[in-house]
Amino acid sequence: MATVLIALVAVFFLGMGLLGLVAPAVLIKPFGIALTVPDARNEVRAVYGGFGVAVAALLGCAAADVAGLRPGAVLAIAVALAGMALGRLISRAFDRPSAFYPTWFYFWVELLAATLLLYATL
Repeated sequence: MATVLIALVAVFFLGMGLLGLVAPAVLIKPFGIALTVPDARNEVRAVYGGFGVAVAALLGCAAADVAGLRPGAVLAIAVALAGMALGRLISRAFDRPSAFYPTWFYFWVELLAATLLLYATL
């Protein structure tokens, strides 16, 4: 069961990463951000694209428990996801999202993924 949970989160990151690499403007559009200059597209490709694919690869290795890295890799990514969700909560003190999607939708996605990964470490 742990392997399936880890793989599920890996697939999410792979999808996000590939979309970030191939179509950065599409990925970031729900947040109302226009990528009008090459440097902006580069940033999204790096942070959402490259990072997302790298996390997916790491989770893939964790799912297969390559070199026994599963516990550390899964915990690190779970904590990172929880930190992203926490950042959205802190932002709530300063900003009011205009709708459930995308801000609160991704808050719940991040929280769920962190929870699944933490559960997979038990």
